[in-house]
Amino acid sequence: MRERAPSLQPPAVAEYAAAALAEGLPFAGPRRRALRRLVRDRGVVVGVLVLVGVGVAAAAAPLLAPFAPNEPHFTATLRGPGSTYLLGADNLGRDELSRLLVGARLSLGSVAVATLAIMFFGVGFGLVSGYYGGIVDSAIQRVVDVLMAFPSLVLALAIAGVLGPSLRSVVISVVAVQWVSYTRLVRGMVLAVRRQPYVDAARSSGASDGWIILRSILPNVLPPVVVLATLELGGVLLTISSLSFLGLGAQPPTAEWGTMLNEARPYFESNPHLMIAPGLAIVVTVLAFNLVGDGLRDALDPRTSHAVAGARSRRWDRLRR
Repeated sequence: MRERAPSLQPPAVAEYAAAALAEGLPFAGPRRRALRRLVRDRGVVVGVLVLVGVGVAAAAAPLLAPFAPNEPHFTATLRGPGSTYLLGADNLGRDELSRLLVGARLSLGSVAVATLAIMFFGVGFGLVSGYYGGIVDSAIQRVVDVLMAFPSLVLALAIAGVLGPSLRSVVISVVAVQWVSYTRLVRGMVLAVRRQPYVDAARSSGASDGWIILRSILPNVLPPVVVLATLELGGVLLTISSLSFLGLGAQPPTAEWGTMLNEARPYFESNPHLMIAPGLAIVVTVLAFNLVGDGLRDALDPRTSHAVAGARSRRWDRLRR
């Protein structure tokens, strides 16, 4: 016959915790366990170190850059890597390393702004759609269906083309096509959370809809959204860089990784280092984002992993069309 576990009052809990620690028994909350799994994940550690290094280099770019990013040196045109120009010089004699460091600020900054805007609109529309239902839910979901019917990169390309070539147009186009994945994810979770007893208790106590959404529902749906945003940071960087490479993003002489690739394209055969440097920076940064996102997803609840994986798979299905 199984013995019933004794109910622990606060003093008993403290005594049990002390005994558990003395005996080496596991006694940690879900957040501490998740943090422990993150620290033990080598991929996450490597990704965090890379992102910290890139972030520090971008923040300190004016101090680390040996030359002004747009300063031409016509005597060093298309010079290869050397002691003076560590990564070489472009077709106008501008230092490639200086432009790479300054371009990191613009590239990472645009990714951060786009991701925050995507989360704001995606989470907001998802909360409203899932909580109120009815006509509001149908209207929002029909807009989502229309946007998801088009390949996201093609739709972003069309929006950026209509708005005109600029980095702001690229950010707006990326936000306009990628908030739908967050809305679908949040709506599905809200439909399940709004039936929980604590939501009914808050509603019966006279709490307003805004209070219930912000205080009772949002904290329960936010962790999967953060995981999805971390996983999608690499995709956002790739999309912004791709549109800039096509000439729709930051315009010359602005130093931005995608624009640098576009400017170096005519010299790829004779001076491949001009494309290798910004291309490698994009690849390494995207890889670091993916390592951190995968580790964060695996460290959380398996239900979160399935929900995030479903949202990402639907997005990649749209890209493959």
